[in-house]
Amino acid sequence: MNLLQKQGFYNSIILYTGTALGFINLIFLFQRYLSIEQIGLFNLLIAISGIYAQLASAGSSNIILRYFPYFREKNEGFVSFVAMLCIAAFSILTLLFVAFRSPIIHYYEQKPGSSLLVQYYNYIIPLSFFTLVYLVLESLARAVFKNVLSAFLKEILLRLFTLAAVILVALKMLHYDGFMTIYLWGNAVIALILLLSIWKEEHFKLKRLSPSVSEKRGELMSYGMFALLSGSTVVLIQNIDVFMLSALTNDAAVGYYSTFFSLAIVINLPARALSRTSYQIISNAWQEYDMAKIGKIYHKTSVVQCLLGCLLLVGLVVNRENIVLLLHKPGYNQYFDVFIIVGVAFLVDITGGLNSHIISSSKYYRLITLLLSLAVLLCGALNWGLIPKIGMAGAAIAYLLTMFLLNFSYWLFIKIKFKLQPFDRSFLIVFVIASISLAIGLYIPKLNNFIIDMGVRSLVVGLVYAILAYWFKISEDINQVFDKFIFKR
Repeated sequence: MNLLQKQGFYNSIILYTGTALGFINLIFLFQRYLSIEQIGLFNLLIAISGIYAQLASAGSSNIILRYFPYFREKNEGFVSFVAMLCIAAFSILTLLFVAFRSPIIHYYEQKPGSSLLVQYYNYIIPLSFFTLVYLVLESLARAVFKNVLSAFLKEILLRLFTLAAVILVALKMLHYDGFMTIYLWGNAVIALILLLSIWKEEHFKLKRLSPSVSEKRGELMSYGMFALLSGSTVVLIQNIDVFMLSALTNDAAVGYYSTFFSLAIVINLPARALSRTSYQIISNAWQEYDMAKIGKIYHKTSVVQCLLGCLLLVGLVVNRENIVLLLHKPGYNQYFDVFIIVGVAFLVDITGGLNSHIISSSKYYRLITLLLSLAVLLCGALNWGLIPKIGMAGAAIAYLLTMFLLNFSYWLFIKIKFKLQPFDRSFLIVFVIASISLAIGLYIPKLNNFIIDMGVRSLVVGLVYAILAYWFKISEDINQVFDKFIFKR
């Protein structure tokens, strides 16, 4: 295997191991040893620090990936420029954050029911700082193809810190403030380890800005601002529902919703796995202007992601009672429809396949920023209108409508401009197969032991789904996998 293949292999192992750890934390430990309000605050702080760090980065991640190769040989103070840019942006944001502290605290204090955000507001600045440091260092590591360690630190080590913290809470050796402190220091540790690793490699050094870097400051900052707008809109779309639920409802609603959202991310795993190779294929095809190859990959990824996404969604829905039992808190049963709506939203998004990357890799890449900005405004307006009326379901519906309209816009542009679109009758067959599998899974008699019930229900649904998908030849690639590893053809 070459370097990229090895890193792809290791990153896949890290991704799925980290996902498993995240599920242990979220499904088993958090639900038993943290209150739903504490879970809500934890996810709210992660969301706030994420957008805080994104804004404070001033687009530096994209600046590094695009411009570092240009300055790499002479090391002309490029890293110093990035550091100064981030420090300046973080300082401005922090001053604003401190200035608006009193009105924000006052607002949350006046809300019905006390909010934990009032108590833990001061955690946001250091958590955002460590998140920012890691974000920039990760981009530097990626620029020199050293991304395995950064993935391990974020996906595994940080989750191990969280695991240790919640276990100490379970053993009554810590209270919630101790849990949050350990999580905060966990972010500091992964940033420090990554810094030491990068420093040891001696790829980057802090030097005075050379004339060539100084001359390009305007270009670098202009590109950074454009990248910031694009990147921050993506983060906002993923988190605006949590922000608005916190502002318009309470910590408990944030806890239930963020748990369902984290659970539904499982549906996105096939897309994350496929993107590691398919993105590069699309980029290379654009260089050769090979529209036939782009169209072929567009269709194949859409079909595979829809097929696997439907299977995962059906598997989760038919195990509703078992999932609620695992989640331990009785409130989840009442709000499970919220999970289904969010799950459908993720399915809609991955069924779009590589639509956004096809546009962003073309000369029309600026359109992505425009559409994402409009999507943020739409999502915010929908949340503002729906949450006061129907609560968490309003946030879920807002996310679903935003994902549908955003992906429809991508699809329509690609169809009109490039004469490409991925959909054919195989997608209708996938939905029929999913409906049949769902019906069978829902009508299997309930077994007394929930673990056996989950296993039997999942196995039956999986077998029915796989047999029908193979029989109707939905995906040539998946059929080839079956032929090679199961039928030994």
